[in-house]
Amino acid sequence: MNTLATPLNPPPTKPITTWEYWGRLMVVPYIVVFLVFVLYPVGYGLWLARHPQSYVDLYNDPIFFRSAVNTLVFLVVAINLKMMVALALSGFFVMERWWVKIVAAIFILPWAVPSIPTILSVRFMLNPEWGIINSAIFRWTGLDGPNWLNDPTLALSLSMVMHIWKSLPFWTLILVAARLSIPTEQYEAASVDGATGWQKFKFITWPSMRSIYLTSTILSMIWTLGDFNSVYLLTGGGPADMTHVLATLGIRYLRLDQVDLAMASIVVGLPFILPLVYFMMKRLSK
Repeated sequence: MNTLATPLNPPPTKPITTWEYWGRLMVVPYIVVFLVFVLYPVGYGLWLARHPQSYVDLYNDPIFFRSAVNTLVFLVVAINLKMMVALALSGFFVMERWWVKIVAAIFILPWAVPSIPTILSVRFMLNPEWGIINSAIFRWTGLDGPNWLNDPTLALSLSMVMHIWKSLPFWTLILVAARLSIPTEQYEAASVDGATGWQKFKFITWPSMRSIYLTSTILSMIWTLGDFNSVYLLTGGGPADMTHVLATLGIRYLRLDQVDLAMASIVVGLPFILPLVYFMMKRLSK
């Protein structure tokens, strides 16, 4: 027995309200900005770095391997040292003393002041001939000070010190906020039980701050991979291009009018960034 199937009528479409219309219209400028200033530059950069020969030339450039090693050293040493110091200082700045607030206001200045004048000022201070540091050494000891930025190891170390000094206040404030969110009743109960300061940190402070500490460390690594100020403004990649990191290597190639190598050096930095972004998103999704 054959039966004719009755066609299903689609539900009537709901008309767009005035608020929905204006809401969608307000989103359009943000979409345009994203397409023009984010998606297009990224796509154009990948298109410029599409030639395999660019990566062959990059592989044959010894400065690239030096820059990759410098980047790893920068991430492992500077980031971990910065976060450990920030964790220690966060315990200092939560103390209820009137003078701590004054110290905190002074401490936050390096982060609040723009990078260019502060780092260039330090570069002038490190000048071996007329810098204030070597002038003070000569005045006090009668000896000439070292050429601070002429030694690759010392120059890279000073760049890491600049990075730590510049960004340390921000991460200290993040960890101070994490400390302040811990209930004081836990510390009071531990004091009643006779716990020492180390035991309070081990069993109360660190378990409560571990998640935000690890998240801040990963986020700091992601930001540092794109931060070229600490190296480029202090050393310019010198001496002899020995202190370049991946963030400044692209600028070196741009100055040499090698745009394809500049884009290729950015693309090869993705293996550093993508795992960090993955772990960051994984932690935020919990």
